[in-house]
Amino acid sequence: MRKRPYPLSELEDIPGTTVFTAKRSREAYHLHKFCMSLMDPANRAAFKDHERAYLNKFRMSEEQKRAVQDRDFNTLIDLGGNIYFLVKLSNTDGWSTQRAVGSMTGMTADEYAAMMRGGGRSPEGQRSIREGN
Repeated sequence: MRKRPYPLSELEDIPGTTVFTAKRSREAYHLHKFCMSLMDPANRAAFKDHERAYLNKFRMSEEQKRAVQDRDFNTLIDLGGNIYFLVKLSNTDGWSTQRAVGSMTGMTADEYAAMMRGGGRSPEGQRSIREGN
């Protein structure tokens, strides 16, 4: 068995970044099942018709269900969600991926696109929480 080159705790030291790990995947299994269900047009219609009733079909935590209803993608990621699954929720609402990701930064879709065209966020201050840089 190959030894890991760094402890997994190192992944928690990246400012502004939540690394999707196996643990997070397990925490969000039912959230991801919900998101994948939205690939079916009938399920999207059922969800749009009565969100809470549809969410109650999945064994998600109450906090996950609330974050879905609030379209709080940052909280969903904190609760284990992966953007590749969560984008199915934003697409159900007719959001572009750019709008969904922009919402996670507090920017509009246009502001986010301009930031990315300008080279993205500066790496200054984005290297280590522990070391303060």
